Amino acid sequence: MSGWSLSYVGDSAVVLEFEQTIDPVVNARVMAVGEAIRRGGYRGVRDVVEGFCSVTVVFEPLETDLSNLISAIEQEAATQRSSIADGREVILPVCYGGRFGPDLAAVASFGSCSEQEVIRTHSASMYRVYMLGFMPGFAYMASVDSRIALPRRVEPRVRVPAGSVGIAGMQTGLYPVEAPGGWQLIGRCPIKLFEIESPDPCLLRAGDSVKFQVITEEEYLQLV
Repeated sequence: MSGWSLSYVGDSAVVLEFEQTIDPVVNARVMAVGEAIRRGGYRGVRDVVEGFCSVTVVFEPLETDLSNLISAIEQEAATQRSSIADGREVILPVCYGGRFGPDLAAVASFGSCSEQEVIRTHSASMYRVYMLGFMPGFAYMASVDSRIALPRRVEPRVRVPAGSVGIAGMQTGLYPVEAPGGWQLIGRCPIKLFEIESPDPCLLRAGDSVKFQVITEEEYLQLV
């Protein structure tokens, strides 16, 4: 495991960065450090945000013992193990292609394969949720098979329907709500991914493993 670095972001946040890569072991270390800082209950800490390979700790400058917080982050970075902890396994139904997957043909063309092969390839993998971002509940997952890893669109769509399943290079993800977006849309999931009134509004969490299950349009409409 390579080293890490710590830097300030303005006067109210610090960022711990590990190796800049999409790697489950690095990401597991990120999750372990983030959780340790949360459990530590350090005075003045307002938020802990995990990324693919970084942990951002947001704090209130006038309430925080910064030297104590920095020491704690450095200690956790140096001592947290790098093995992958078991997260939840989540199966999500997806209706691929047609009106739900307008970019499926483009992904097939990119991979020099049929649309059915794209569906089989995408739904065969188990994807790790590396982080949530972009919008509430949007899970960044990897890694997409390189054969179908079409980069995001040159011109984003103004409106992407909620539940849309997209590909952006080696990443795949689902839009929890209707929003603009530039990912290649290959299908749609009928399950709600974000419910603001729920005590735990985001269906997916960083560290989860996600498997997509192919369903028909009729099955999709029954689940909506």
